Amino acid sequence: MNVNWEGILPIQGVVVVVEDDPTLRSLMVDIVAEIGAKALAFETADDALTHLLQAHGQCRIVIVDHGVPGQIQGIEFIEMVKCKWPSIAAILTSGYLIDPETVPVETIYLHKPWALDDLVIAMASLLQPGYPIRKT
Repeated sequence: MNVNWEGILPIQGVVVVVEDDPTLRSLMVDIVAEIGAKALAFETADDALTHLLQAHGQCRIVIVDHGVPGQIQGIEFIEMVKCKWPSIAAILTSGYLIDPETVPVETIYLHKPWALDDLVIAMASLLQPGYPIRKT
């Protein structure tokens, strides 16, 4: 994979990816790595939340699928993260239609199947507002 974007600032900290589909989870980790960040991937939001609690919220952004196995779903996970660590940005994904009113404030919602470019643009808009990126 080759993601060529101009204007992406270095991402300090970790990107947490929560996705139950192993192929899509691996793709998301690769996309994050391509733009210069480190991703930690989890199959469940429960495991991701446990990690964040142990790491004291050392994360810049969470990218989470809404319909993952476990006790915590994507929207609830983002609400918990935003409550404890308001500076962590969030992207919600789902193959199901989600009512925009239920998406947490300042969260970008990407309906599956999303394009690689959509994920990169969403990450950049949350992590570097005011600094436009462009594809080269």
